[in-house]
Parts: sequence; structure tokens; C-alpha cells
Amino acid sequence: MTRLNKITPCLWFDTQAEEAAHFYVGVFDDSRVLRVRHYGPEGPRPAGMVLTVDFEIDGQQITALNGGPEFSFSEAFSLQVVCEGQEESDHYWKVLSEGGQQGPCGWIKDRFGLSWQVYPAELDDLIEDPDPGRAGRAMRAMLAMGRIDVAEIRRAMDAG
Repeated sequence: MTRLNKITPCLWFDTQAEEAAHFYVGVFDDSRVLRVRHYGPEGPRPAGMVLTVDFEIDGQQITALNGGPEFSFSEAFSLQVVCEGQEESDHYWKVLSEGGQQGPCGWIKDRFGLSWQVYPAELDDLIEDPDPGRAGRAMRAMLAMGRIDVAEIRRAMDAG
């Protein structure tokens, strides 16, 4: 199989690569599993165990690797989901955080420990408002939130 992307994120899991790939493919439209590879008899893990899963979510190719328990995810790496509006943002926030952990400013950790930033695209315009006072109020409001609520951010902007 020819690689679609020259640069592809590779997510290191202990044993959940296939489960995680199928979960992510189920969350996002226009997504699919591309290929599953297995360890052979010479591998450091049991022969037949899933080695990697190549998959696409919304056109972004990603590889999931069952590398072992030596490494785990941190917030130093995250995937951003920039949404068309509040309803879409709320949907991904809910689905991705189920069994995981909700954090500040639109950040969540999913049930596999992978960090995501989920927010409506409009947020970028609000925190970059040409009026520094409004932009500052938008930023302060956003920093106080878990799930991003653009209507609440607009209210905070207009309160000044």
C-alpha cells in the first residue's frame, strides 16, 4: 500500500491500537481503517498481535502502534478538532471525553489518554478581535472554561 502522507502521526499504545483506531474512525465522518499489520515470530511482542493500524480520520492519515507499556501520551501532543459551530463542537467534546477526562480551554483526554483540543472555529476570531479590550475579555472567558461556549465568550466580550 502506498502511503498517502509523507508525514504521518504515529500514536504509541500498549495494546489498544486497533481498539483506538476503530473508536476514532467511528467518531469522525469520512474515516476508515486502511491497513492492519501483525507482529511476526521475530517481533518483540507475541506473534499475531496487532503491530500497527493505519487509519484516516477526516482525511488525516494516522498510524496506531502497539509498542508496549514503556511510553504513554502527554498533553505535549494533541489533536485539534476545529468545528463548524457550537453544536458540532459539543458533539465531539461529548463523544471524545466519554470515559476520559475533561480539561480546561477545550482540552480533553480520551479514554486512551490521547489529548484533543475541541473548539468552534469562531473562537479564533473572538480572541483575535481588533479591539484589545474585547479580545482580552474573550481570552479571559475562554481560559475559565472547560467546554468552549462561544455564546458565553461573546457575552463576556460585550460586558466591557
